[in-house]
Amino acid sequence: MAVPKKKISKSRRNMRRSHLALTAVNSVACPNCGESKLPHHVCNTCGVYNDRQILKDKRQEA
Repeated sequence: MAVPKKKISKSRRNMRRSHLALTAVNSVACPNCGESKLPHHVCNTCGVYNDRQILKDKRQEA
C-alpha cells in the first residue's frame, strides 16, 4: 500500500496548490451607460454590444 514516508510540509503542500487560486472577474465600463459589464458581452442594463442595440433597454421599460 502506498504510504508517504515523510510528512509533507505546509510550504510544499501550498506550493503544489498555488495554481488553484481563484481569479477575480474582470469587468469593464459600458461605453453607452457606464455600468460595469463583462468584456465581449451584451450590457445587461442598456442592451448594447459593439455600438449596436441588441436587447430592449430595461431602464426605458420601467
